[in-house]
Amino acid sequence: MWIADNWKDYTILDTSSGEKLELWGKYSLVRPDPQVIWKSEKKNPLWKKADASYKRSHSGGGAWNENKLPESWTINYKDLTFRIKPMGFKHTGLFPEQATNWDWMRELIEKADRPINVLNLFAYTGGATVACAKAGASVCHVDASKGMVAQAKENARLSGLADAPIRYIVDDCKKFIEREIRRGHKYDAIIMDPPSYGRGPTGEVWKIEENIDDFVELTSNVLSDKPLFFLLNSYTTGLSASTMKYITNIRLLSRFKGVSSADELGLPVRDSKLELPCGSSVRVVFS
Repeated sequence: MWIADNWKDYTILDTSSGEKLELWGKYSLVRPDPQVIWKSEKKNPLWKKADASYKRSHSGGGAWNENKLPESWTINYKDLTFRIKPMGFKHTGLFPEQATNWDWMRELIEKADRPINVLNLFAYTGGATVACAKAGASVCHVDASKGMVAQAKENARLSGLADAPIRYIVDDCKKFIEREIRRGHKYDAIIMDPPSYGRGPTGEVWKIEENIDDFVELTSNVLSDKPLFFLLNSYTTGLSASTMKYITNIRLLSRFKGVSSADELGLPVRDSKLELPCGSSVRVVFS
């Protein structure tokens, strides 16, 4: 398991009965987590007096209850700063477990000793974007949500990257890749963080199990002649890291030399001293 254990402004305090108790800076949150299928005693007093808790509705969706939070606040990870903003469907605008991937990408970019052009697809609020830009890469940030791209720009500004070479694109990722192929644009590194299910701007349906193989194949056509890395993330419970590794190996390593590794992502839980699984990743390093 790749564990994001270098956080100082974020902590999972405890987990039980389908929920996790977290600290985001000085604010405590209780949020649902499908991985937490165990029932342990909730000894931590913050379970009962958290600043906010997200409760699912029996009719679908959910809402923040007992909300004593500001509209937004910031937290830091090393030299990066992110705006946290509780949103619908339990989200806060950041996935802390991805910090282990940010560190991995930054090290590769810093050691590359050449200009690196990164493509970040399904880029959300730009955690990977600011990490790569901080390491000195130029980044193309693509997401279909205008609001998420706006928050990514804010995270870049907060991290001292307002003038960094980041290109922000609001578009359907597949259509963008098809245009980039026609334009002949190439990238040295690609990050892909696709949703389990979604719809494009004009109603296109995305189902990761049905579409990810073709999409990795399509996207491989914008890799440069000397690529550095490829990262594929998944939060889909039924899609294992080994399955994704199989896809990247047949679609990428049949064309480019390199090695791949796949594993779960995890976050340490303070009270139990165990690790909570939080999705998985495949890392391909080209040679």
